[in-house]
Amino acid sequence: MSSRERILGRVRRALADVPPDEPSYDAAVTRDYLTEHGDRDVARTVELLAENLADYRAIVHRCAAAGLPALLARLLTERGAGSVLVPPGLDEGWLAGSEVRRVADRAESTAQELDRVDSVVTGCAVAIAETGTIVLDGSPDQGRRRITLVPDHHICVVRVPEQVVASVPLAMPRLDPLRPLTWISGPSATSDIELDRVEGVHGPRVLEVVLVDQ
Repeated sequence: MSSRERILGRVRRALADVPPDEPSYDAAVTRDYLTEHGDRDVARTVELLAENLADYRAIVHRCAAAGLPALLARLLTERGAGSVLVPPGLDEGWLAGSEVRRVADRAESTAQELDRVDSVVTGCAVAIAETGTIVLDGSPDQGRRRITLVPDHHICVVRVPEQVVASVPLAMPRLDPLRPLTWISGPSATSDIELDRVEGVHGPRVLEVVLVDQ
């Protein structure tokens, strides 16, 4: 008997006395809590997102859509990036102003190969203002999870206002739980050892978020 079969067997035994007409979890749990805190318009929600991103030590930029290629080119140049990892579905126009060598997201790329890439540019699925969190779901403009965890520098583009929500409860209906969701609140950091903050332990040391006004 495999471990899987043992676990499923225990689950079946635990559920043996559950009546067939037992309400489903969704029906049994009351969800009458607030979906957001306060009454903010779109502009204030975006401002709150920027504030909380910065509070997590992400570097926040704002620009119009027309200025995005020039801004991305400048950020890569200022970082001294010699290479940038590009998800397969990223808008080609975003990097039109940059001469940095582009590296394709390939399934066969090893962690060592990805570690030699200087930067990665992605889109996002949704951005949550109250928590300063960016969520990636592996869509074509974001690529596989590993490309945003191995390189040391991540530039994430957020389309404003359509990708910005006020709170986690408002973000959840937009996300598919079957997709590989990555929740990012600032650059990778830990304070496990004597409360000394160390960045870049299990993800990018530098996170730059570009809020693009559509």
